[in-house]
Amino acid sequence: MIAILDYGSGNLRSAQRAFELASDEVIVTSDRTICIEADGLVVPGVGAFAACMDQLVSAGGDEIIAERFAKSKPIFGICVGMQILFENSSEKRESSGLGILSGQISEITAPILPHMGWNTINSPQGSKLFAGLSTELFYFVHSYAAKKEVPGAINSTCNYGEDFLAAVEKDFIVATQFHPEKSGAAGAKLIANWVKSL
Repeated sequence: MIAILDYGSGNLRSAQRAFELASDEVIVTSDRTICIEADGLVVPGVGAFAACMDQLVSAGGDEIIAERFAKSKPIFGICVGMQILFENSSEKRESSGLGILSGQISEITAPILPHMGWNTINSPQGSKLFAGLSTELFYFVHSYAAKKEVPGAINSTCNYGEDFLAAVEKDFIVATQFHPEKSGAAGAKLIANWVKSL
């Protein structure tokens, strides 16, 4: 079963539809037990980092993620759901994240922000997330990102003004700055790759 964490942020229904293409059992929920025991937990997120963190904590999502992390159970962070897995962000005000991934979130240096639309990704060999994918385009909407590689992880990058992390795979944690649920066939393939790995 795939649980999509409902903490008041993220494209929940579009995420549900996208993950249902790869799994027979997908549920959108904030139920602690379901979220902790599910085969995979999806953590969506849109908007500002601090607001997402506040909503996550209010819903007890930080404790759910911490418990899954302690049990080495798979987690998939999407967009701001990826960013909050890092240590902190400089967006609007300095805000602490969950610290599951090392590094900081900062504004992209680019002529026009947000980075909105389709872009290619440079993924290294050994990526399970991007297996069977190479030149496909993925959909982004963001102005902030992690820029330094996460030690011990498979780090995939994108360039918009400068290089930033488009995806991270570390042990049982995967995260994408782009929206796979809005990335058509390429996103569906990536989601299916993750579901197969569970």
